Amino acid sequence: MKLTVFGATGGIGREIVRQALASGHEVTAVVRDPARLTATGARLTVLRADLTDPEALRPAVAGRDAVLSGLGARTRADAGVTAPLTRSVLTAMAAERTRRLLVVSAAPLSPVPEGQGLVDRAVLSVVGAVLKDVYADLRVMESDLAASEADWTSVRPPKLTDGPGTGQYRKVVGGTPPRGRSLARADVAHAMLAMIDDPATVRQGVGVAY
Repeated sequence: MKLTVFGATGGIGREIVRQALASGHEVTAVVRDPARLTATGARLTVLRADLTDPEALRPAVAGRDAVLSGLGARTRADAGVTAPLTRSVLTAMAAERTRRLLVVSAAPLSPVPEGQGLVDRAVLSVVGAVLKDVYADLRVMESDLAASEADWTSVRPPKLTDGPGTGQYRKVVGGTPPRGRSLARADVAHAMLAMIDDPATVRQGVGVAY
């Protein structure tokens, strides 16, 4: 497949690029600073672009089978960046009639699953209070997705870790796995790539966790 990856220098984006190339896909990595991208390969194209300008992004999404976004706040100080940047991607995709989009969101945006214990509920409540600005930004992003004509999937992991990918995680379409407390960034990338051609995930939030 021909894939475009936004946020390609972030923890999840780097994994998406690496795993996609290893699987034989053609990858266009859209970055602000090419020097921060460590991936290489004959099937990799690196495009430096202003992510706030939809017109500048149109060449990156034209004719692609899917667009995958690892865009997100790296720190609490970055809260508010995800929705506007994703809106630029959506605008560029609409102009080029590219439809499939998978983005990273967060587990607290899913309904609390049945069987969720008191400890897990308490942890989610505390985390939600601390990161309320980050989650508010993600809610705006998901609202924009729902209002678009894109075939989107919002992938909602819990706490992210830097451990190795296992390929062994749970997935719940429209919800989140009970007692799912963490997921390696490598497995978030794995899940996103696996969902590209899964029709059950189109226009859905999907919870993923160990």
